[in-house]
Amino acid sequence: MEILRVQNISKIYGSGDARVVALDNVSFSVKKGEFLAIVGASGSGKSTLLHILGGVDRPTSGKVLIEGSDVYSLGESQLAIFRRRQIGLIYQFNNLIPVLNVEENISLPLLLDERKPDPDHLREILGMLSVTDRAGHLPNQLSGGQQQRVSIGRALISNPAIVLADEPTGNLDSKNSADVMELLRLSNKRYNQTLILITHDQNIALQADRIMTITDGRIAKDEVIRS
Repeated sequence: MEILRVQNISKIYGSGDARVVALDNVSFSVKKGEFLAIVGASGSGKSTLLHILGGVDRPTSGKVLIEGSDVYSLGESQLAIFRRRQIGLIYQFNNLIPVLNVEENISLPLLLDERKPDPDHLREILGMLSVTDRAGHLPNQLSGGQQQRVSIGRALISNPAIVLADEPTGNLDSKNSADVMELLRLSNKRYNQTLILITHDQNIALQADRIMTITDGRIAKDEVIRS
């Protein structure tokens, strides 16, 4: 079943001599539960694409439909609610709130939405992330790998339709990178969550179901690795 459809997305910055086409008429679709890796050189447009998929940056033209809803037909307040409920974002730098403990950082999307986390689901996520014994710790009391695990938990807590990860292992050593990828694959399979991940690492990309290569703002290659 299709969960995401991107229709003729373009993103242009500036005008005249300063005009930059970051994305040029990009179209594709993603199935529910699919793991898609997006690769490409720096400046190819892949991060811009991820931000548009996540409702963070509006396209110049085109549509993004998630579960049939046109994301950019929503007003700003509706879009903010949609992001909190339907999109889980994971960045290279974890962006944890330093004055909130692990449990509070993971629960933040729900708290901002004036909802209480389900205790059983929260315990399950803490256990899956292997941070149950760190639930009351602040971010500065955690290792880099633990902090990134907490950011993954924050992306998963609201059971989003799609998890978007922008170089989630780019700031980690090889062991922590492997741990983070194992967690992302586990959430992809356990919760049947659609995962779209940007990476420069070909070994990480090869763990996906499908690899899309972006070159100069266009899809240069779209290859199914496993079904």
